[in-house]
Amino acid sequence: MTRSAETSSAEAMVEAVRALCPLIAEHSSEAEKLRKPVDEVIDKLAATGVFTSYVPKRFGGLEIDPDTFIDVGLAVSEACTSTGWVTTFYMEHNWMLAQFPPETQEEIFGAQPFILAPASISPNGKAQKVDGGYRISGRWGWGTGVMHADWVFLNGIVEGDQPEARLFIVPRQEIDVDDTWYCAGMEGTGSNDIVADAVTIPAARSEPLLDMSSGRGSGAESPCYRHPMLPLLSIAAATPALGAARRALALFTERLGGRVLYGTFTKQAERPGAQVLLGNSSVQVGAAEKLLRNVGREVALWGHEDEVCPPEERARMRLQVAQVVQSCRDVVQNLMQASGAGAHMRSHEMQRILRDINTLSCHTVFDTEIAAENYGRMLLGMDPSSLV
Repeated sequence: MTRSAETSSAEAMVEAVRALCPLIAEHSSEAEKLRKPVDEVIDKLAATGVFTSYVPKRFGGLEIDPDTFIDVGLAVSEACTSTGWVTTFYMEHNWMLAQFPPETQEEIFGAQPFILAPASISPNGKAQKVDGGYRISGRWGWGTGVMHADWVFLNGIVEGDQPEARLFIVPRQEIDVDDTWYCAGMEGTGSNDIVADAVTIPAARSEPLLDMSSGRGSGAESPCYRHPMLPLLSIAAATPALGAARRALALFTERLGGRVLYGTFTKQAERPGAQVLLGNSSVQVGAAEKLLRNVGREVALWGHEDEVCPPEERARMRLQVAQVVQSCRDVVQNLMQASGAGAHMRSHEMQRILRDINTLSCHTVFDTEIAAENYGRMLLGMDPSSLV
């Protein structure tokens, strides 16, 4: 595909993305059948400049704020949850590249306006030091974005007396894609497995994951990149859930006006139970959005601080975002239950939204038990039990 970006401001980019949403919605069922985003949709999204959102300004990028990030993700995700998921991850993964050494950014961003890259931060790879760099092998699941990728990010544990987790950026042509993505939901993301067999990587194309997680990678220069990584990643993954819940709420509201309950002559909109559900669901979705945006603004503020965002704060933000997704999933499940058997037909959009959000909510960053345990441990003065 052509790597081009035509917009010069965040506002123009958001409007261009919104204008594409009818096309994205039109292709949503096709993406599920193909088990990957539709090529035309990715091409047209690229032309809006959306994938330059987190490219540094010195390379022509936009360096957007989290509210703009959420605005974009919501627009695309209301049209298609899977395409929204791939879009927000593609955006955020350019932020990851901005953590890498300046020479690597010059090499890559100097040659193309943005990257399309999956990123696996699960430590599924093994890396060995070799002359001038590293050699990495492994298999990484959940490769969101790999079907249109030009680069891939892979986490590998460097062997030695003191093992170190590093994130490596590798050209797409140097890895293999294993067609494993047969899933109950989010099938349109094409999140197939990534396989690397003794791939040699120059040292400058790697960065310690610990430094990146705190927004202190060797190439992080502006405030946009000097905040913690996992809260931003969590927002990237949560925004599609919020978009799905908003779309489900719109579908349910529309359905209420025309659906007559079986065995009665009463429209569902006239029933108190439906009115109560609609009111409660609207408030839940609004509260979830407000919480997600508040976390985003807190994340952005940390980019302006000399102090690194403390682990306790990162754990709290991760838990809050996980609760956003849990609330959105509950809303969709409740709305689906009240939508009747017809909403379960393959031709009805609601059933896909339900399957998508049920699958999406199982992402590891949304495990509320782990997130709450981490935060609770730190409130008690203990170390976290996992990366924050």
